[in-house]
Amino acid sequence: MKTGSVNSSIMDMFEQGKVLKICAPMVRYSKLAFRSLVRKYNCDICFTPMIVATDFLRSVKARDSEFTTNERDRPLIVQFAAHDAQTLADAACVVAPFSDGVDLNCGCPQRWAMSSGYGACLINKPELVKDMVRHVRNQVGNPNYTASIKIRIHKDLRRTVDLCQKAESAGVSWITVHGRTAEERHQPVHYDAIKTIKDSVSVPVIANGDIKYLRDVESTHQLTGVDGVMAARGLLANPAMFAGYEDTPLQCIWDWVDISLEQGTPFTCFHHHLIYMLERVSSQPERKVFNSLSSTSSVIEYLQNTYGTVQDIETHFDDLLNQKMTLQWTAVALFLYAEIVVILILCIPFISARRWQSIFQLRIWSWMARFWNKVFLTMIIVLIVLFLDAVREVRKYSSKEIGTDTKVQPNMFDHLHMKLFRAQRNLYISGFSVFLWLVMKRMITLINQLAAVSGTTAALQMQADDANKAVEKYTKDNEQLKRMLMEGVGERATAEGMELLRTEVDKLKHELKSSNDTLKKSQAEANGTKKQMEGLAREYERLLKEHQELQNRHDNGNKKDD
Repeated sequence: MKTGSVNSSIMDMFEQGKVLKICAPMVRYSKLAFRSLVRKYNCDICFTPMIVATDFLRSVKARDSEFTTNERDRPLIVQFAAHDAQTLADAACVVAPFSDGVDLNCGCPQRWAMSSGYGACLINKPELVKDMVRHVRNQVGNPNYTASIKIRIHKDLRRTVDLCQKAESAGVSWITVHGRTAEERHQPVHYDAIKTIKDSVSVPVIANGDIKYLRDVESTHQLTGVDGVMAARGLLANPAMFAGYEDTPLQCIWDWVDISLEQGTPFTCFHHHLIYMLERVSSQPERKVFNSLSSTSSVIEYLQNTYGTVQDIETHFDDLLNQKMTLQWTAVALFLYAEIVVILILCIPFISARRWQSIFQLRIWSWMARFWNKVFLTMIIVLIVLFLDAVREVRKYSSKEIGTDTKVQPNMFDHLHMKLFRAQRNLYISGFSVFLWLVMKRMITLINQLAAVSGTTAALQMQADDANKAVEKYTKDNEQLKRMLMEGVGERATAEGMELLRTEVDKLKHELKSSNDTLKKSQAEANGTKKQMEGLAREYERLLKEHQELQNRHDNGNKKDD
């Protein structure tokens, strides 16, 4: 162990109001060299790997192996695994001159730890945790020295709140909450549980779990209201994460090489960290070769022989990033170019709408038309999603205050501008793709409508032409007939005129004959009716005479009786 500087209170950092960014305790990984690396990239507080307190106190060799530090390794928290209060307090007293606080591991879910009484099993022993925190606070002489705990949550959150409140009453400095139960590994983090714990205690609360990018720090703070955020695997993959880098930058890689060589980091640790850092930005064949290397010198030689100078490596990383963007956006760009070509073809002036309609009526297009609406809607949805994603990226990189933070690395400015340029490019590609896709569909619809109107107009024009020809013919015949009737008389009449006259005369004779026949028939019927009327008149006169005679006879008979 190397002697550190005079202790200063970490609690002052919480009072500044910013969200603290913390490197988690990671077995075999969060040692001095890695802590030195992440401190260069805006990490506020670092934890040592978990150290078993009994072994630490029992063996000088264990102390020298498990705990190394230097004057620049501050603020530093030493995490212990313990299951009795006095052992934890003794271990804290040993490391107190070289660190700023100790942390009790109450969250490790590994079987060996829980079977030994360490780690996550302690969340079920709130009184023991309370006693261990009190012992550390009472026995470490430095009043600024912190005593914290790192826990997992219970399925019954009320038990977790009770544990935290008892630790607070014992004087715990802050509480780190991993938002999963002891049985959960990769399930979603329970941010609501972290928020409930934060609202239940007055000491600072640190959130832990699934922190992979700098934006996750702010989103976790917004969801839970915590005072700090702790990252583990996210920092292994990208030690520059807290400085705003999406992937491990080149400078960070070479900073790790320099720090490892300077501090004599064992090859296994040196190599494993590089494997994590290079995972996102190297190809699978490169990773396969790199993972098989067996010495520090071979790793450095491989980097130099494969990627060349530092500038060549930076170019290689940029090319790989460009390739990732190309794989994501090449299809959209090609689709945009295809749309432009199709629209230009549809706008060719010497191909009429009716010609296009006849092309669209080919069998292959008729088959494709059955799926057209589904394909159109699917492409619209995909392009809009890509457009919104590009808008999000543009807003993300436009909102960064580039160059204002003195802690940002010198090449951060160019890195963010490159990201912004790519996001804007993707925004234009996706936006124009959506626009041209709608334009192309509308053009095809209008072409079909124009072709239908053109066909209807042509049919009507043909009917009008036929009607005009018939009118012209009838007018011509009428004029010819009039001319012949007016100019031709007697023998001078043309044969055509005489033929027409004969036709009209025959027609009139036929009508006259029909009229005569009808008239004769009517006259015969009238004569018959007249004869009937004359007979009826004679019959009437005879009856009148008989009636008169009978009347006379009747009158004479009456006179004789008198």
